[in-house]
Amino acid sequence: MMFIVDSILLGVGLAMDAFSVSLANGLNEPEMGKSREIAISGTFATFQGIMPMIGWFIVVTAVGALEMLGDFIPWIALMLLAFIGTKMILESKSEDDAGPVALGFAALMTQGIATSIDALSVGFTISDYDVMGATLCSAIIALVTWIICMAGLGLGKRFGTSLAGRANILGGVILIAIGVEIFVRGVFF
Repeated sequence: MMFIVDSILLGVGLAMDAFSVSLANGLNEPEMGKSREIAISGTFATFQGIMPMIGWFIVVTAVGALEMLGDFIPWIALMLLAFIGTKMILESKSEDDAGPVALGFAALMTQGIATSIDALSVGFTISDYDVMGATLCSAIIALVTWIICMAGLGLGKRFGTSLAGRANILGGVILIAIGVEIFVRGVFF
């Protein structure tokens, strides 16, 4: 039972970045359909579930590699999210009153990687699990992430209509702030 509770709590902690990005995506695209919400949340959940398994595999096979990579994770997340956020802000300035622009596949993949790259370090936490335990933990993390991202998209969509043309700017600022937060937490704490 403690294993499941720990996995859920781990999932909640890891999903906060993805929640914030989902909120920004909902703000950007308030008319998003349910199937798109499911796909976006599923993308974040997939990355959040895969990254701990990659980290687990690296720890189990070559512990030193993850330690070396760990120093770069905050930098990578900052660069990716700052790039996407800046792009959203600049695109909002060039869109007169054309309305919000749907999130493209490449941007979604970049967001998925950027918000889940810190989950690689979870491989250290679950390195004493066997394959089945690590897989179950990762599946729980993915499910929790999916639920939390669905909530973030819903909230963003709800408030996105009232923010109208400022949604891209707000979404971009949120993404940059998340990148800075990941960087500060990873480098200084």
